[in-house]
Amino acid sequence: MDLLRPFRALYHWIDVQGHRIPVIPRNLGITALFLCAAYWASSILITHTGGENNSALVFVLAVALISLLTSGYEYGIAASIIGTFCINIFFMEPFNAFSLSRTGYPVAMLSMVAVSCVVCALTARVKRQATEALRREKQTKELYETNAKLNAEKTAIQLESERISIRESILRAVSHDLRTPLTAISGAVSVLLASPEVSEKNLAMLADIKQDADSLIVMVENLLSVTRIQDGTIPLKKREEMLEEVAGDAVLTTRRRFPDCKVELELSEDILYLPMDPILIKQVMVNLLENAIRHSGDTERICMRLYRQEDWAVIEVRDRGRGLSEEVLRAVEAGEAMPLSGDATRGMGIGLSVCQNVIKAHGGSFAASNHPEGGAVFRITLPMA
Repeated sequence: MDLLRPFRALYHWIDVQGHRIPVIPRNLGITALFLCAAYWASSILITHTGGENNSALVFVLAVALISLLTSGYEYGIAASIIGTFCINIFFMEPFNAFSLSRTGYPVAMLSMVAVSCVVCALTARVKRQATEALRREKQTKELYETNAKLNAEKTAIQLESERISIRESILRAVSHDLRTPLTAISGAVSVLLASPEVSEKNLAMLADIKQDADSLIVMVENLLSVTRIQDGTIPLKKREEMLEEVAGDAVLTTRRRFPDCKVELELSEDILYLPMDPILIKQVMVNLLENAIRHSGDTERICMRLYRQEDWAVIEVRDRGRGLSEEVLRAVEAGEAMPLSGDATRGMGIGLSVCQNVIKAHGGSFAASNHPEGGAVFRITLPMA
């Protein structure tokens, strides 16, 4: 059983209550309390010892306690000076009068003040060291907690990175495995469509098969582009190209895939000559044109417009169909993937993700909106230099 526990609890309670008092009044109160205690103790001693009393030692002890319990050492020095006067007046002959006539008194009093000052300085240094130790302990604890949090976050990031890497590896593997049979299916169907022995009913079925196979091929290519751009395995091969030539090639590709749809290309008077990866920019244009054909409900008034705006080349693809849902608009604005609830098998979300990543890699911007007169507008900006 700890016999000192009650005293520790009492000291803790007094310390807590005392620190509720402002600093200066608290320090003054401690100084006055211990000086009065030293005076009281010296008064008791002088009744038993007569002239040979130890009042100087009592006051030095009081000064040491004052220095320990107050802030700084000013109060201890002031207490030592007050103590010397109290000793001279009340505890040395002639009593109740200040006198320097007693032999050795000046030296004794100066020595007492000097000793008190040294004690105050040492006590203040010890308190500063204790405060510094507490500060370092707190700082070490905070650093340890911060380090633990950083390690936890690092582990989470590594796990997420590994999951993303595994997912992209699976996507690449599946895409490669799908592309070969799909290409074979599309080629075989093209041969059958050219055969004169196929009936009209079978021709329609074969045309649908070819269209679906071509759509799946485009989707696989988009998946490959997304994974390669995100993990940096497909660096941009930029070179100076005319945007008009790339756009014309994209329009021709779209017209070959959708011969029954009307796609127009509107050029500006400026020649748009800028650094780009033409293959990826063409893929972006084809994706936007095909999305407009497949999802807008408009196959007659699809237009791609090119123009210059200050130091930017602008590409706009507009249709006059049903427009974009709020979900798609929010996803495009946030730069997120956009799964569609109705026609997601056609891969619009994947195509737009490819567009966003390619344009971002070129240092441009990608936006979507609904036109006031109806239909959707996709707007791309690319830096001219």
